[in-house]
Amino acid sequence: MVSKRLIREEGHKRKFLCVVDDSSECDRAVLYAERRATNTGGNLELLYVSEPEAFQHWLGVEEIMKEEAREAGEAVLEKYAQYSREHGSIDPELIYREGKKYEELLTLIEEDQDIAVLVLAAGESAEGPGPLVSALANNGAAFSIPVIVVPCNMTDEEIESVT
Repeated sequence: MVSKRLIREEGHKRKFLCVVDDSSECDRAVLYAERRATNTGGNLELLYVSEPEAFQHWLGVEEIMKEEAREAGEAVLEKYAQYSREHGSIDPELIYREGKKYEELLTLIEEDQDIAVLVLAAGESAEGPGPLVSALANNGAAFSIPVIVVPCNMTDEEIESVT
């Protein structure tokens, strides 16, 4: 079921959601989303999803690993929040989640009815454009909002010119 977006109602602003990670192309998507949010009077949300390990550990070790993953994820969020602040005036909302990236992304979009656009960066590795962009290509109908895929080779000036 597609939930109604609230961006036209009083007290609501359009949010540009950007999924961040440690990939080299991630800054392209963040810059695009920040510039679009700034230029349209919207807000920026940055999402980091820590995916669970494939095997079980002793409880103490597992908890330590989860905490280390959380600290690493929060560091990535803060890195891109600072990057966003340096390029504009928006202080982004930072969201950390644990789970399967694709599933957490769909859940967040359904939960937050102010999210109007998802911005992803396309990678240039031999494995393809990245797991989320690939999932979009294979199952794009699952998203209830527009998705913008930013090429990894766009310069700051090119992004500025299209936002």
